[in-house]
Amino acid sequence: MDKSLSLVHVKLLAFDLLSLAQSPPDTPTFSRDGVSLSRAEVLGVVVYREHKPGRFLKFAVDDGTGCVPCVLWLNHATSPYFARQRPQGVRLIADVANSQASLVKLGVVTRVRGRITSYWGAVQITASSVAVERDPNAEVLHWLDCLKLARRVYDRPGS
Repeated sequence: MDKSLSLVHVKLLAFDLLSLAQSPPDTPTFSRDGVSLSRAEVLGVVVYREHKPGRFLKFAVDDGTGCVPCVLWLNHATSPYFARQRPQGVRLIADVANSQASLVKLGVVTRVRGRITSYWGAVQITASSVAVERDPNAEVLHWLDCLKLARRVYDRPGS
């Protein structure tokens, strides 16, 4: 039985995310112990930030188990992908992305949700949502959620 969690944002710690295998290579699906994944959620401190206005924001989130590279695309006005969509919708998406990019600052605890992708053979998250966490317990709660989900859902044979 093929197990798949590809339609949900799976909560993962960095060491789990960075150890994912692309299955098969050159596809948008990754595998963790036979479970298909395509979306993830990570939470940690922003430790690296590279902003290219109008193009992208590249940043890294450290959760204590490793650093997850993330990219938030800001090229909505020039991307051929968005050329087929309504200009008002593209402007709205671009405004949201720029607003989220302004929240990403060094040392800030950030929750990132998005697609698991590979760039030059390295796993990264292509962000669809970036939020600053204000709850001081958010990191610990994320760790506990990840451990509980790993034990009860991700690592269960045959489920």
